[in-house]
Amino acid sequence: MMKMDRDYRAHCKARLGASPLFAGLSEALLDDMLGMFRRDNWRRGVQLDPSIFQQRLYLLIDGRVEVTRINPQTGRSITLFLLGPGDGIDMITLLNERPHDITPVAIEDVSLISVPLADARAWLEKHPEFNRNFLPYLGEQMRKLEDLATDLALHDTMTRLARLILRHIRPGPAVDGEGGRRLRLINDLHDESLARMVGSVRQVVNRHLQYWRRHGILHKHHFQTVVSDLDALRNFADEILPGEENVGEKPSAKVR
Repeated sequence: MMKMDRDYRAHCKARLGASPLFAGLSEALLDDMLGMFRRDNWRRGVQLDPSIFQQRLYLLIDGRVEVTRINPQTGRSITLFLLGPGDGIDMITLLNERPHDITPVAIEDVSLISVPLADARAWLEKHPEFNRNFLPYLGEQMRKLEDLATDLALHDTMTRLARLILRHIRPGPAVDGEGGRRLRLINDLHDESLARMVGSVRQVVNRHLQYWRRHGILHKHHFQTVVSDLDALRNFADEILPGEENVGEKPSAKVR
C-alpha cells in the first residue's frame, strides 16, 4: 500500500479521464474523489480473494485484470470480464452488498487505487452527477454478460472467437504500413486466455487462429494480433455486431 504522490495523482487523472466511467467529469470532481483513495499494486498472476471487494472499491490505473468464474470440481473456468485502465472491479458492490463468486486474476503487473466501500457509497450520495457515467457503465457491463450468454448458447466456437475479436478492434482506419487493424485489451493474450473468454479450450482456439493466419485474415506484428481482412472475419461472425456492417457472403465451410 502506498499513498499517491503528485505525479501519480496526475497519471491517475489522465487514465480515469480517458475512460467511459469518468470521461467528462470536472477536474475538481476527480480531485475530490482521488483524495479518498490509496495506491495499490498487484503482481502478475496473483488471484484475488473475492471477499476484498466487499470491503474496498478498486479502480484499475495500469494493466489488465481477468475476472473469471471457476468450477471447483472440474477446474474449468470462463472469463466474465477483461478489465483495463479506468475500469472498476466488481462495481456492482456499490449497489449490492451480496458476495460474488468470482476470481479476479492480474494477467500482468497492475497498478490500482482503492477506497473503502462505505466511503465510495458516501461519495456517490454527495455527487449524484457521477451517475451520468456510472449507470451507462453498469449497463454496458450487463450487455457484455448478455452477449457472452448469447454466444455460448447460440454459436459454435469459431463464431464466438470471431465475434470476440471484432468486439475488440480499435476504432478508426487501418494501421498504416501494417495492412490491418489492431486489437485492444486482447491484442497479446495467449490462446488459453482467449479460450476462457469464449468458453472453449486452448487446442480448439489455436486451431481456429492458425486457420485464419494461413488464409491471411490475421497476422502477428511485434507479437500482437492484427486483423488483416476485416470483411472475411465478419463473415465468420454469423451476425452483424453493433456498429459493424456485414460485407460479402458467409463462407460455406468452417473449421470447428
